[in-house]
Amino acid sequence: MDLDLRKLRYFVAVAEELHFGRAAARLHVAQPALSRQVRALEDELKTALFVRDRRGTVLTPAGEQLLEDARGLLSAADAVRRRVAAAGEPVLTVGFMPGIVVTPAVRVLAERQPDLAVRLLRTSWHDQVEVLHDGRVDVGVVRLPIDRRGLTVRPLFEEPRVVTVPAGHRLAGKESVSVTELADEHLLQDPDAVPEWRDIAVEPPGKVPPIHSVEEKLELVAAEAGISIIPRSTAAFYTRPDVVAVPVEDIAPNRVCLAWLASRRSPLIEAFVDAAAALVPHEG
Repeated sequence: MDLDLRKLRYFVAVAEELHFGRAAARLHVAQPALSRQVRALEDELKTALFVRDRRGTVLTPAGEQLLEDARGLLSAADAVRRRVAAAGEPVLTVGFMPGIVVTPAVRVLAERQPDLAVRLLRTSWHDQVEVLHDGRVDVGVVRLPIDRRGLTVRPLFEEPRVVTVPAGHRLAGKESVSVTELADEHLLQDPDAVPEWRDIAVEPPGKVPPIHSVEEKLELVAAEAGISIIPRSTAAFYTRPDVVAVPVEDIAPNRVCLAWLASRRSPLIEAFVDAAAALVPHEG
């Protein structure tokens, strides 16, 4: 049996909303038509996906499993559509993280392939890998650590990291600090991203609410909600008077890499990989 992608999209909408009316409005379809499509999918799979009663709609164990699998299938289908559409014209989409300037590589590529259009997409810690898998980006300039599964990852360069503190902070006027001086501070990011701090921190380990942008992170630092460890180039790009960046002497540098899907064989990606040598900082 072949799974109908439209039925899967309808199912995912209901599974995420747990309400047929809201799902129908989200999909811009009539509720009876949505219900028929979901029932047809259940008939094809020969299993109930939802339990419907007066208290509402809930997923069955089979429905929970299908939701987990369906999201990946739909994402992969969308990625295929994007790549097929892009194959008809010489376009390369490059993702890049905050603080990284990709213009030098784009200029080199433009000189070598004048007919190639390069599109840029700014990414963040939470989606720099996601955009590779779902086809929004052909190749990304990423900051480690990332989930490398399914990716080819090639190192580019390393750069120091700094601690960002409020302008009135006790450490704001120092030329540099050691990580031990940060032990009693609250870190506004995943402690595993800064193992040197994690291993000596005074505060008990716990989950940090996700912060998806540098701007949001710096707002919290300025509001004295905590500190953040970020790459030096990111701090330089997002300068503001109420936040000070201080070098940290004994903390590992941030590693910047190129990444693309291991299954992709594209001369355009290879061309950008060659041009990306222009991104590597040259000392002196």
